[in-house]
Amino acid sequence: MLAVLAALVFITTFVAVALAVLVAWFTSQRFSAESVTQASAMPLLENTSGIFKNDELSTISIWGKLLERFDFVEILRKHLAQADLAWSVGRLTALMLLSGTLSIVVLANIRWVPVWAAVLFGAGGTAAPYLWVLQRRNKRVRKFEEDFPEALDSLARALRSGHPFAAAVEIVVAEAEAPVSTELKKVSVEGNFGTSWEQALQNLCERMPLLEVYMFASAVVVQSRAGGKLNEVLLRLAETMRESISLKGEVRALAAHGRMTGMVLTVLPIAIAGIMLVVSPEYLGALIAHPYGKYLLLGAVASLLLAHIVIRRIVDIKI
Repeated sequence: MLAVLAALVFITTFVAVALAVLVAWFTSQRFSAESVTQASAMPLLENTSGIFKNDELSTISIWGKLLERFDFVEILRKHLAQADLAWSVGRLTALMLLSGTLSIVVLANIRWVPVWAAVLFGAGGTAAPYLWVLQRRNKRVRKFEEDFPEALDSLARALRSGHPFAAAVEIVVAEAEAPVSTELKKVSVEGNFGTSWEQALQNLCERMPLLEVYMFASAVVVQSRAGGKLNEVLLRLAETMRESISLKGEVRALAAHGRMTGMVLTVLPIAIAGIMLVVSPEYLGALIAHPYGKYLLLGAVASLLLAHIVIRRIVDIKI
């Protein structure tokens, strides 16, 4: 009986992993400029293989062969690379399954928690590691976007002084900070050792899905094929990026009030309930002891989470 229950929990958690990955993938599309630049920038780049090594998905062969049957594996692999994590897909999925299973087991042992609530929070525990990877990825992409204009200025100055493009990239790598230096170092290594510069720039676009990166790659490819003053193009692109970053900063500042309001409205009921448990335990004790009290408490928690998500979506202004 325990073996059957464990198998059912494992299968349910694995399905929850797949659903969480797909939902997070569609949500994270706002950080990608592929839909904007596919018709303009990407035709300039060669349609070659991806940047990622075709390494094994997991050190456990059975787990790796099982993961090979699912399409979301490539999504996980791409997000791990964009987050600059050396994890394998097998490690991430195993961590997600472990987190989800532990959440379900712990909540299932609490008598007043219904089965559907345990499964729901287990799905949340399953998605937690992947959401952390997405948060790290988005933070890294935003940091790259903020520092990239300075790197373009340095690259333009190096080109103006007479350095070839390969040497100019190495100069920027020595001066810039991570993640710009890390990504451009990968471009330099790939471009100088066995990979064409077009492919190296294509790989950069895959790792950093930003409109400005596609424009930079397209400018370099056009200059290598048709000639032109690349340094002037890079200077204009850096100026445009600064204006865009400034506008995004103003929008984030205006939306910060809404995010703070949502956080306060979410935390305040929980804080009040905690204070009441300390000051007057019998007041909430009647609610907990009532047969329908646990359903009301779970409904209140679910409503708080849903309201927080709705508020965050309202103040999430896209530019």
